[in-house]
Amino acid sequence: MKKYVFLLLFAASTAHADPFATGNAANGKKLFAKYECDSCHKGKVGGDGSAIFTRPDRIVRTVDQLVPRIKFCSGVVGANLSAQEEQDLAAHLNQNYYHFK
Repeated sequence: MKKYVFLLLFAASTAHADPFATGNAANGKKLFAKYECDSCHKGKVGGDGSAIFTRPDRIVRTVDQLVPRIKFCSGVVGANLSAQEEQDLAAHLNQNYYHFK
């Protein structure tokens, strides 16, 4: 019985884990600035560009859509991001805008 309780507790604790735990949000913030991501976003939604992440018709709605969108956008600006940089950028965006669990 104890074995099953432990498995249930373990499953419950991992269900709410940070999906980008291997990413470094501080480095992601630097990458966001380095590649001037907000300049494209400003052109699309105005203001500081952050509304692109929270607008009702946003493209990214699930955790599984974030990294593919980062790949697309990084291609638009000519950034050749490593897999780790993608995770860093995803961690930054998730921490500040999406809040996926």
